[in-house]
Amino acid sequence: MDKITIGSHRIGHGQPALIIGEVAQAHDGSLNLAHAFIDAIADAGANAVKFQTHIAEAEGTAREEFRKSSPWITETKSEFWKRTAFSEEQWHGLMQHASKRNLIFLSSPFSIEAVDLLERIGIPAWKAASGEITNFFMLEHMGKTKKPILLSTGMSSWQELDRTVNFIQSHSFSFALFQCTTAYPCPPEEVGLNVLDELRTRYQVPVGLSDHSGKIYSGLAAISLGANMLEVHITLSREMYGTSVSASLTPTELRQLVEGTRFIETMLFSPVDKNVMASKKASLRPIFLKSLVAKNDLAAGTVLEQKDLAAKKPGTGIPADRLEDLIGRKLGRDVKKDEMFAETDFVS
Repeated sequence: MDKITIGSHRIGHGQPALIIGEVAQAHDGSLNLAHAFIDAIADAGANAVKFQTHIAEAEGTAREEFRKSSPWITETKSEFWKRTAFSEEQWHGLMQHASKRNLIFLSSPFSIEAVDLLERIGIPAWKAASGEITNFFMLEHMGKTKKPILLSTGMSSWQELDRTVNFIQSHSFSFALFQCTTAYPCPPEEVGLNVLDELRTRYQVPVGLSDHSGKIYSGLAAISLGANMLEVHITLSREMYGTSVSASLTPTELRQLVEGTRFIETMLFSPVDKNVMASKKASLRPIFLKSLVAKNDLAAGTVLEQKDLAAKKPGTGIPADRLEDLIGRKLGRDVKKDEMFAETDFVS
């Protein structure tokens, strides 16, 4: 279970990280805007685009409170879900667009009905949000499709996560785990990079960071620590309005994250043998290394002391690290200032 596959993308140790651009509800119900997000995420070089699929009547009750981002929002949570929802045909169009842009299409379902809708349009894997970690009804419904489950773990204790993982493993479902902190934006001291290795060691599955910091630094640090996946929220502009803008990356920042990730991976996947590298760079040694030279004009018969010696470029003479070898030796000829010493300059 140390690797999983989504479509043609292999996720796990030694594989390029899966980078997911999370749109969530940033489209605010605009289908045109949703398609614009797909193009922006593809242009930035990410591997996947992710939305959220909410069906108001299937997801919550009238008692559900709306986490409002400002006093100007007056609609209820249910009204918001209905206003920003897409039809099955529209979801299918979004997935087709993503496919044409070589993006894996993902959407987090928040009800059994949403799982069924996404299954009908042919979604290749499941991204389960942190709030679904105790929803065994839905996790089982997802798992029965035989498609991988990418599970975020925000708000979960180890005891709770152990129980969920045991449930998933008991059904032999393919899965991976995201370290996630439910804070928007997430401060650096709460990102929890240490949890990545704990998740990997504890459960032996691919791990990633679902990041809400609104910065590229945490994602790059996670990749350096061996993360197999990154998920980041995306905003088309810092001037956009919404609850997740401060926790999101712009398309330009996403491109920087992708480029940085691939650069880091090249380093991680390319171990260097110091001896081999030194041999390859031997031609550069005379340019950068230093030789032992006379610090001042020295007459024949001088017995060298450290004060008579200096180390200067180029490195074509007696190497500077042989300083101790020359101290106490007698010159057999006059040596001018800055002149390199040679082995034949000394008498016994």
